[in-house]
Amino acid sequence: MTASPMPRIIVLAVMAGHFVAAFAALGMPPFFSLILERSLYNEARYLAGWFYVVPTAFAAISSPWWGKLADRYGKKQLLIRAQLGLAASFLLAGFATNTWVFFVALALQGILGGTFAASNAYLATVTSGSTLARSLTAMQWSARAALVAAPLTLGLVLQMDIHSPIEMYRALALLPLIAAALAAFLPAGAPPQKTVSVHETQIVAEATPLQVYALQFVFVFATVVTFPYFAPHVQQRFAGVSVGMSGLLFGLPHAVYLLAALPLTSWLTHNRRNPILAAAFAVLALSLVGQALTESLAVLIVWRLLMGLAMTTGFIALHGLIAGIVRSGNAGRAFGWFESSSKWGAVAAGLAAGFTAQAFGLNAPFLMGAALVFCVFIYLMLAPYHRLRASI
Repeated sequence: MTASPMPRIIVLAVMAGHFVAAFAALGMPPFFSLILERSLYNEARYLAGWFYVVPTAFAAISSPWWGKLADRYGKKQLLIRAQLGLAASFLLAGFATNTWVFFVALALQGILGGTFAASNAYLATVTSGSTLARSLTAMQWSARAALVAAPLTLGLVLQMDIHSPIEMYRALALLPLIAAALAAFLPAGAPPQKTVSVHETQIVAEATPLQVYALQFVFVFATVVTFPYFAPHVQQRFAGVSVGMSGLLFGLPHAVYLLAALPLTSWLTHNRRNPILAAAFAVLALSLVGQALTESLAVLIVWRLLMGLAMTTGFIALHGLIAGIVRSGNAGRAFGWFESSSKWGAVAAGLAAGFTAQAFGLNAPFLMGAALVFCVFIYLMLAPYHRLRASI
């Protein structure tokens, strides 16, 4: 018996739609300083860091609300709404003439967007179980691909003689419009069939929704807390390292995810998620400590690759855990909170990184992230023992 190719085609279509929308959303923030200087004529460089977290913070607030509406009015409709919301916010940003209008545009991007959660909620109406877990890993792949490709591509475009970089948003608004048009041709979506094909296995819930959201928060926090000061940390510790080399080292964990996520997910989704996640937390903690303390550039590369492997396995395990608690009827709400916990983790990481780096040095964010994930590793190791005690 062979599985119908339709779900796979739908997943690829949703991935493509999310990629083109994320391309703009993830590609422009690295150039906020340039926009402030050349388009908004504002020399307050600290605003670039503040603006960086504005869409994330507002997305964290709005995602659960949009998720509830998706459960009530339909996942496809809310997916199209999210794409159109992005397009509208990009257009406003493209015509902004001062920092206040630009701030409002970024806030609306967070409030009206939410394409990642909307895409995942829609996928839960056409897939389930291990197939859904693999689809979530594929969606994370599209986000990482946009994170790698967009800044590079837009940076090359901005090197041309463009009078006002902010006007790029006007052209980029076409991308979520294309994604919305693509989503309009998707089937409406229905609860997955109760019968399970030979290519799909049901996933038993290994954690409560609150535990899944908390684990997602910690995992995102521990990885993102190292982002803002990674390049300065490398250049301070290793004399002569160029900005380009720092950028290459920064991208290594994401490159590992792009290369390893899809091959690994077929194997990892058939095993218990909690032990895999515990191992990922342990390896992530070890790699963060290694990056903070190493004196060798070659060893740093090894630690970055190890961090990429921990990120990959961790995300796959988290996708398996969320797939275990998601049903078609509650998918919007579940993925809304799942995305919100991720966004809050990123916001908290950015704020914590700034404080700890200022107070204790550039390696402090690495050590703080390592300490947090090690505590969660201990929790995950002790949790089965407590469940066993409770059942005796």
